Amino acid sequence: MREKRHSGRGPNRLCVVSLGPGDLAYLSMRALDVLNSAQVVVGYKTYIRLIDKLLEGKEVISTGMRAEIDRVHAAIDQAMQGRNTAIVSSGDAGIYGMAGLVLEVCQQKGIHISRQGGPETGPHDLVVEIVPGTPALCAGAALVGAPLMHDFVSVSLSDLLTPWEVIADRLTHAAQADFVIVLYNPKSRKRDWQLEAAQAILLRYRDRDTPVGVVNKAMRSGQQARIATLFEMHTMDVDMQTIVIVGSSKSYIFEDFMITPRGYMDKYRVN
Repeated sequence: MREKRHSGRGPNRLCVVSLGPGDLAYLSMRALDVLNSAQVVVGYKTYIRLIDKLLEGKEVISTGMRAEIDRVHAAIDQAMQGRNTAIVSSGDAGIYGMAGLVLEVCQQKGIHISRQGGPETGPHDLVVEIVPGTPALCAGAALVGAPLMHDFVSVSLSDLLTPWEVIADRLTHAAQADFVIVLYNPKSRKRDWQLEAAQAILLRYRDRDTPVGVVNKAMRSGQQARIATLFEMHTMDVDMQTIVIVGSSKSYIFEDFMITPRGYMDKYRVN
């Protein structure tokens, strides 16, 4: 039995807000507007701390790691009560973030949803707006140069939700196809072997001197951005807040910048 629609003025609304890299300077104006108008803000406690200056006078619901479903249920419950609710997600909420889970839980609970700005055909219980943000791969890429100028893929090394065999197969095919490869979630306290395993796969298809960008806490306090080689990758200090960008066979280093050429120099004469 699906939940009843709020009977107050207008539809219930839930905003999934992308925080970008974390520093308020990189928060979009739309995200800022939504957070300023929210009555309730729900999020992972680490991300809540990043925006604590914006939360005065608001009800805040925060949880620790691995409580994503609890946060989504809490946000939906608040929104269904007619309260202006935002659930926050780092980077872009649609890239390894909370956006998909919000939609899946609405489906599971039998809640009729409509997109903000989309067609509102038939009765709906909840209007969902997904506010985009700067994803970690873009923030990290900007700090090491221009490594994503040609085709790339992103792969999470976390095997909490995806079996390692699947991850390894994806890495193999991405390496064979010579994509630039962005690695999310390279290492945690309990997952300390996956980065070296990924390196072993990549070294079958890439030169050991392939440039690798390693960015920790991009665009926030404690930021570090380094360029290493694929052979050195497993020795780098990384954690769950690190993005690792493995170059293609065309990627190279110029001065202190990592570059993957788009192909202009091959096609056009540049004086």
